[in-house]
Amino acid sequence: MASLPLWLLVLVFIVGAAVIWVAGVQLSKTTDVLDNRLHLGSALGGLIVLAMATNLPEIAITVSAAFSGSLEVAAGNILGGIAIQTVVIVILDAFGQRGKGTNPLTYRAASLGLVLEGIVVVAVLAVVIAGSQLPPTLIAARLTPDVVLIAVIWLVGLFLVQRAGKGLPWHENGHAPQASPHPHGHRTRKHHDAKTMSTAKAAAVFAVSALATLVAGVVLERAGDAASEQIGFSGVLFGATVLALATSLPEISTGLQAVRQGDDNLAISDIFGGNAFLPVLFLVATVISGKAVLPQANASDIYLTALAALLTLVYAVGLVFRPRKYVLGMGLDSLVVLITYIVGIGGLVAISLA
Repeated sequence: MASLPLWLLVLVFIVGAAVIWVAGVQLSKTTDVLDNRLHLGSALGGLIVLAMATNLPEIAITVSAAFSGSLEVAAGNILGGIAIQTVVIVILDAFGQRGKGTNPLTYRAASLGLVLEGIVVVAVLAVVIAGSQLPPTLIAARLTPDVVLIAVIWLVGLFLVQRAGKGLPWHENGHAPQASPHPHGHRTRKHHDAKTMSTAKAAAVFAVSALATLVAGVVLERAGDAASEQIGFSGVLFGATVLALATSLPEISTGLQAVRQGDDNLAISDIFGGNAFLPVLFLVATVISGKAVLPQANASDIYLTALAALLTLVYAVGLVFRPRKYVLGMGLDSLVVLITYIVGIGGLVAISLA
């Protein structure tokens, strides 16, 4: 795509983003139908199926980079988007369900289950940072200890979240008073489609939407890279801001739909679930390439990983303290996350210029 004129690259980028947005809405609807019909459960239906579907562009780019040996691309693709996907919660808070008598998103969605999901994300990101410091020769049977530990933490996290969905040994089973209703897990909304759409049709729409998300995501990444080169925009900065936001459109579209239909906890759960799942792709990249991937991560990738962990912790604290007032159109924790991310991008600029 590098040979295409800038105006055409921008047009392709916009069309790709629109396709991802529409496909994301359909993924959310059909996941609910399939979850209801197949009794997948909250962890399997939300944290696995939807997380994998909305992260298909990242999966495709990672697999392609691993086959070609571009391990630094695989590392940057996975780590660069986690921070901005956390900032997606700011968008859901600011533009989601608003009206008389409503409270910020983390007040409505507060539960110990969501705090647990945030802890899993931070644990996975901590292993990522530690693994980046290991020697690249520490590999056996096409596996490294860091990627194996990441996968184990993710699986244990799924088990714990599933257990938390069945009840916790706390008052109200860990559910905050006056929060959005979310008994027995996180997936509580019931679409009209769940009653009218057949299982076969839901599966077909899900497959088509997933394929559209995959293709549009890869096209988006190629067009974005080519456009950034033509306008002289730093690849690291473009990837961490514009491209990361564009590839996060499935999370934004599904999250906004969830919030507007009253399933606030699902909106946050899908973000945390996707962020915990993405580093698991390092296991796939390591097996495919036969080389240690995390030691190939550059300084900006590790910096963004630490920033993502910090942003996640802010929301974990927000879920515990549950701010009630809006500040500049969003909850106090969302405002802190937004300011922290903006300041963090300033640090990223300093790294890229060093």
